[in-house]
Amino acid sequence: MQPLIAQIDKQKLPKHIAIIMDGNGRWAEEKGQDRLYGHYHGVESVRNIVEGCAELGIEYLTLYAFSTENWDRPETEVNGLMSLLVDTIRKEVPILNKNNIKMHAIGSIEMLPTDAQKALAEAIELTGKNTGLNLIMALSYSSRWEIVNAVKNIVVDVNAGKLDPNEINQNTFQQYLSTSKFPDPELMIRTSGEFRISNFLLYQLAYAELYFTNTRWPDFRKENLFEAIIDFQFRERRFGKTGKQIQNEEYLA
Repeated sequence: MQPLIAQIDKQKLPKHIAIIMDGNGRWAEEKGQDRLYGHYHGVESVRNIVEGCAELGIEYLTLYAFSTENWDRPETEVNGLMSLLVDTIRKEVPILNKNNIKMHAIGSIEMLPTDAQKALAEAIELTGKNTGLNLIMALSYSSRWEIVNAVKNIVVDVNAGKLDPNEINQNTFQQYLSTSKFPDPELMIRTSGEFRISNFLLYQLAYAELYFTNTRWPDFRKENLFEAIIDFQFRERRFGKTGKQIQNEEYLA
């Protein structure tokens, strides 16, 4: 049998993959360890998947690293996660630059500790000239927060006379989202056997293909990523049209 990567059609890659990295805590508990043990091992999965996306030529990868709801977790876990975040970002910058990867961040970044904000800002600046994979970290992020924030900013611009409410459409709204610089994800992967979106890119995932796996995030590797992409390539993306219409469009193209 061919290696998984050889089975992937490089002409039909998803431009943007989004991942809910779930299962770190449960993975650790199953091994009799505290939850932070799982988060530390999850970092290796991040490194491996980022590398796999770069190898394939994926243009955008969004990782759901920390939600606004995660602030409600036990204080020791949150503090440990923030410390891990700072340490990981600073260690990974040379590797990102070596692999021509550009870092971005979305979310309520001002809620992060000062040292985390500083490390993130430095990483974004130091990788800003890279032209390969765009790595987007969703930190202190929730989609409902993002949508409400977009509406507030639209109201401000309408009241200031900068925006005509009668001209607001989907394209206008998307410009007020934190993902305005990026295309919508075509493939969303969630690990650890949960079948939820969990307040992640609700607007942007409208036509994404969803892929769920029982694999816990610390065990998720390139091979799992490749399997998800192969599954994606066997799906028919219709966007509300019929299968016959899509086939005719492909034939004419």
